[in-house]
Amino acid sequence: MDQVPGSPQEPQNARGDDGLPGCYRHPDRPTGIRCTRCERPICPDCMVSASVGFQCPDCVRSGSGTGHAPGATAPRTIAGGTIAADPRLVTKILLGINAAVFLAVLAAGDELVGRLDLLGLAFDPSRYQLVGVAEGEWYRLLTAMFLHQQIPHIAFNMLSLWWLGPPLEAALGRLRFIALYMLAGLGGSALSYLLAAQNQPSLGASGAIFGLLGATAVLMRRMRYDMKPVLILLGLNLAFTFLWPHIAWQAHVGGLVVGAAVAFGMVHAPRERRNVVHLATCAVALLAIGAVVWVRTLQLVG
Repeated sequence: MDQVPGSPQEPQNARGDDGLPGCYRHPDRPTGIRCTRCERPICPDCMVSASVGFQCPDCVRSGSGTGHAPGATAPRTIAGGTIAADPRLVTKILLGINAAVFLAVLAAGDELVGRLDLLGLAFDPSRYQLVGVAEGEWYRLLTAMFLHQQIPHIAFNMLSLWWLGPPLEAALGRLRFIALYMLAGLGGSALSYLLAAQNQPSLGASGAIFGLLGATAVLMRRMRYDMKPVLILLGLNLAFTFLWPHIAWQAHVGGLVVGAAVAFGMVHAPRERRNVVHLATCAVALLAIGAVVWVRTLQLVG
């Protein structure tokens, strides 16, 4: 196969002990940065700031003289998603849903909370029956992700969502971002269901938020950014999780693990099989969550 000059297939000159490739336009300049669209190495003189990461001059010129197929130069995120005009839209919608549910809780009181929170198995005297996920109320795994009772609780989670959400939404694209958020939240619910006491209710978006935090660490590692800030933040949040009383650490850990795993599959997928790998990653995560829920249900009702 003939190689297109400057294409990802063309060997790049490596310099230094770390073996970094040379810039595709200046082969004598080693660099660890790649164009987020064509993935060619680019040096500081060639980097053009984009909504996420950097692009090479050829991609900025929309393919003029690159030798790429016309469709290959369409604006894409690092994960292959479409670059949206508003990279905060899904984040705003999630904020709105959480706020709407919180207002509903304020209006309806504890009765609504008792029907939507995460509960494995318990006896509800108001209904004179067993309730919970083990009794077929699977929706609790989802509704608990959007449920808050106290203002400090929802304020902290929503501030975290507003801080972590937009950069990830811009990097992954809307569809992949919402998939990441939902799977991380369900992962937190599943681990809480597995490990928490069967009659111990829990609620909140913390599992999904920790998933976004884990995904942010994965994305920063992929973009070769300084990892110290996010690792410090992650360490502080984990310390807070285990040292502060009355916190469902299971949801935090479950969301963190699932969020990081899904993000890893999304940002490290080969370009030629990107969609297949993304679908497979999400499917495997969902199957793992389902397996955890199934095992715990058998323990409670078996």
